[in-house]
Amino acid sequence: MMDFKRVFAYLLVVVNLMLDGPNFCNGARTGDFLRKKDPSLDMPLDSDVFTIPSGYNAPQQVHITQGDQEGRGVIVSWITPDEPGSNTVLYWAENSEFKNSANGVVVTYTYYNYTSGYIHHCSIKNLMYDSKYYYEVGIGNTTRQFSFITPPKVGPDVPYTFGLIGDLGQTFDSNRTLTHYELNPVKGQTLLFVGDLSYADCYPNHDNIRWDTWGRFIERSAAYQPWIWTAGNHELDFVPDIGETKPFKPYKHRFFTPYRASESTSTLWYSIKRASAYIIVMSSYSAYGKYTPQYKWLTNELPKVNRSETPWLIVLMHVPMYSTYVHHFMEGETMRVMYESWFVKYKVDVVFAGHVHAYERSERVSNIMYNVVNGLCTPINDQSAPVYITVGDGGNQEGLVTEMTQPQPMYSAYREASFGHAIFDIKNRTHAYFGWHRNEDEYAVEADSLLFHNRYWKSKTQSSVASL
Repeated sequence: MMDFKRVFAYLLVVVNLMLDGPNFCNGARTGDFLRKKDPSLDMPLDSDVFTIPSGYNAPQQVHITQGDQEGRGVIVSWITPDEPGSNTVLYWAENSEFKNSANGVVVTYTYYNYTSGYIHHCSIKNLMYDSKYYYEVGIGNTTRQFSFITPPKVGPDVPYTFGLIGDLGQTFDSNRTLTHYELNPVKGQTLLFVGDLSYADCYPNHDNIRWDTWGRFIERSAAYQPWIWTAGNHELDFVPDIGETKPFKPYKHRFFTPYRASESTSTLWYSIKRASAYIIVMSSYSAYGKYTPQYKWLTNELPKVNRSETPWLIVLMHVPMYSTYVHHFMEGETMRVMYESWFVKYKVDVVFAGHVHAYERSERVSNIMYNVVNGLCTPINDQSAPVYITVGDGGNQEGLVTEMTQPQPMYSAYREASFGHAIFDIKNRTHAYFGWHRNEDEYAVEADSLLFHNRYWKSKTQSSVASL
């Protein structure tokens, strides 16, 4: 007779099978929400969200990101406009009177007829897990103070909540998106940003003043919680006609990442652990073919992931591998051909992307049998495959894309051309909850949602029951 634990495991698998099912479970749905067709206009330079802090050489554009592999480090970045000033960060734990200090580096760059301010990057290391810290940048009368909370220690059943935004820009819609995220009652603890930041390249000669305004715009969030950076096409800033031949120049100077901690050779692709998640960031606009540095890194990285420690395997990229919108259709196809089989083999849970200025969520599908001559070119249900989610709906000045392929393919579970943000809320090693929020709704309203069953632990549970 089976004992209670085995009976419970069996029932759990049955429930999971009923929820996941072998077939496309949600049916292809397109949102019927009718959004006003107003243009998405950039906020003027005198908008309050772009306000320059008062005082001579006051630090501005303050933002933080994870600074190591495990979550005990933070990179603090800021800009001083007039002179280098101090490159020191003072920081201390809540309820502590002892202030620590860390020294950073200062970099500058020129772009066409623009010269940047003094860009500071300072790494704080060996922080306590799950603790609130305060930090100060600047000196004298222009000192500015902020705070952040470190993640819990890495572990399989650690709950954690991620926000998701892509293709943000600095329009009135962008401001609504960020406000909507900030006021969501399910509070994101770290933001996963899937590329296309400031859209400064939409201005004549890629006016880098719009990089500065964007940095001041996001400071209200990015100075208080880590934003995990992914580069998109609007970060390339490659314009030989005006003498700018180094791709990603402004982005690389302004946004540091902890790439060396994951043995990457580029700030554009890297990985981090945070709570119960292992997050891999890829670069859609860097070489990724076989034998390239990104390929070698990723194919060495995936086997390293210990799903008993970090069960949730998340991939961030800019260009979606699956999209049913006409604009940018199949632009991610070459990366899909190169890496989809790896994602299936290692049971990636979800792939988040941007680029397409709309929202879409796929079923769990793969198209890895196709070999050019066999004709097997239709995506099929694959319960080892990730869900592909596009959140390129941040609100930038290029506006929404509305034309979709018809009829809607069955592997597209839900799609809608609206601005918004998303939340990925990890509950434990087996379950996470995803919700997408359109800007026009109340803060707690989810326009689309999905209960995730972890790919690794789902297969482990099924295997243990099969052995009964």
